[in-house]
Amino acid sequence: MPDSLFDSAACALAVTQEDGSILHVNPRLSDWLGFSAAELQGRRFQDLLTMGGRIFYQTHLAPMLRMHGSVTEVKLDIRHCAGHKFTVLLNASQRQQPDGVVYDLALFGTTDRDKYERELLNARKLAEALLQEKTATELALHQAQAELSEAYAIAQRRALFAEQMVAIVSHDLKNPLTAIRMASDFLQRGERTGKERQLLGHIGQSSERAQRMIADLLDFTQARVGQGITIKAVPLDLHNVIQHAVDELRVAFPAATLVHHAEGLGQACLDADRVQQIIGNLVANSVAYGDLLQPITITSRLGDNACAVAVHNHGPAIPETLLAGLFEPMTRGTDQGSDVRSVGLGLYIVRELARVHGGDVAVSSCVMAGTTFTVMF
Repeated sequence: MPDSLFDSAACALAVTQEDGSILHVNPRLSDWLGFSAAELQGRRFQDLLTMGGRIFYQTHLAPMLRMHGSVTEVKLDIRHCAGHKFTVLLNASQRQQPDGVVYDLALFGTTDRDKYERELLNARKLAEALLQEKTATELALHQAQAELSEAYAIAQRRALFAEQMVAIVSHDLKNPLTAIRMASDFLQRGERTGKERQLLGHIGQSSERAQRMIADLLDFTQARVGQGITIKAVPLDLHNVIQHAVDELRVAFPAATLVHHAEGLGQACLDADRVQQIIGNLVANSVAYGDLLQPITITSRLGDNACAVAVHNHGPAIPETLLAGLFEPMTRGTDQGSDVRSVGLGLYIVRELARVHGGDVAVSSCVMAGTTFTVMF
């Protein structure tokens, strides 16, 4: 190797005899060790190593060079003249000279490589820790999902059981309630004092209210547990059906003023009983929450191959925050009127009956115009 390349090499270089005696070094090795080239010449390379390095040189490195003629990337600790040590990677090869065998040594500093390896090891440990944390998190998530699914299944069974119990109890209440109404009607036929007639009137009104509540409960359980609410739609005169329903509701709600408006001509294919149930629920809702000093208006409309029924009342507006969920079961627009309606199913039943007729229900409410429920069929 030309001296210029030897002296300017990017790594530390040395040439030794077979016994390790140094023949020649480049400036980089001198700088690393803190010795001059003259001070290093004649010294044995293995004497520059730590105790562990000298043992490794004698037992492994020197025999491998003699047997194989070369070694690659052997990690050694070498001492500076000041006493501190640093780590190098040694590559060595055997070269035959006329006067004997020499070894060419190339030493590479490992500071940056060691730092990189430490960072790599730390990154690996961090990745393993994150993987372990991720695995633990996924396990906890799966466990939470399983517990949630089990809790949901239990809640579903409880809800189904509760709805079935409501259906059973509501059905069983019909017979004693019918007996109470029949007895009340029979007692009203005889001679009664004013106080007795007033009490019998209260009994009749309460039993009618209870019957409406039971009907709502039965329809609710049929919609949620059974096969859905059923109807028997036939051609009918919508205006007559609504007028008949309004006449009956005037008796049920004597404190309210009910006004019926009919618009348009023609027939509609609907279930008359279910339409009357819709009107009954909407009027009862208006009685509960509206201003009874002003009339409740029921409008039936026919025309353009469509029909609709609207119930309007004056009074406080329904809060905007409640409008979106107003037709959900067990929902109320206000706490008022609890003496009239004690089960929050009326509007839910109205929506289900409208949908089973192929239509829907909408509501508009403001302080000036009042509240209007419109059922489109």
